Amino acid sequence: MLKIGIIGYGTIGEDVAQFLLKGEAGAARLEAVLVRDETRFARAASAEYVITDKEELFFAKRMDVIVECAGHEAVRTYGETVLSSGADLILVSVGALADEALQESLMAKAAECGRKIIVPSAAIGGLDRIAAGSVGPMEEVTLITRKPVKAWYGTLVERQVNLAALSEPYCAFEGAARDAARLFPESVNVSAALSLAGIGFDRTKVKVFADPGINHNTHEIEAKGKFGQIKLQIRNTPSDRNPKTGYIVAMSIIKTIRNLNSPFVIGI
Repeated sequence: MLKIGIIGYGTIGEDVAQFLLKGEAGAARLEAVLVRDETRFARAASAEYVITDKEELFFAKRMDVIVECAGHEAVRTYGETVLSSGADLILVSVGALADEALQESLMAKAAECGRKIIVPSAAIGGLDRIAAGSVGPMEEVTLITRKPVKAWYGTLVERQVNLAALSEPYCAFEGAARDAARLFPESVNVSAALSLAGIGFDRTKVKVFADPGINHNTHEIEAKGKFGQIKLQIRNTPSDRNPKTGYIVAMSIIKTIRNLNSPFVIGI
């Protein structure tokens, strides 16, 4: 039975916790959740697991796998500590690895501790194909992300344009994935995952749109290389509680945990 911890109890963290409690991840048990202020979650307290803002108590649970779903700063603050504690790290805020120094330090710590950093597909798809294709020469990888207007409130896009007045798609960004991941830490983690699977942050090209004509978060991927060509469009249903993310993210994390404890694994 895998002992699971979660860092962060927002939309994704709560959804992951509920899936775990329902047994959707197979032989895995939720042990603890680390939050900034445990008093905010008094009503969510359970005899089945601990919700705490005390790092010592959380890491004392000696978990096998810890899921980070609390943002880039949480990756910087807790990434190495997770690996040093003897747990594998499932990384949701993968855009944090656009910081080369952070990526190198986490990779080094994982190797030193004999642990793994695991990036789930989350809101994107086709990472298995992109990663396989990157074994041979890969010419290009591009990503076009479109999200409804409501997904961009509270982000850089809100400062660029009057979102309420948009009547047609607005291109908020065009450039390299490294810059996209830094500028939109809550919204374009998919560009980071795609970059790490394929040809890197600086060669992966990204366009980001706020689109008043859609109701789903969409991602269009195109890649070419010796393997051939892939064109993939994904339409994710946004979460009612947080339109910046979709229900599929927590589902993908649960699938990843299930793979860790299952005798049969598909789609790697």
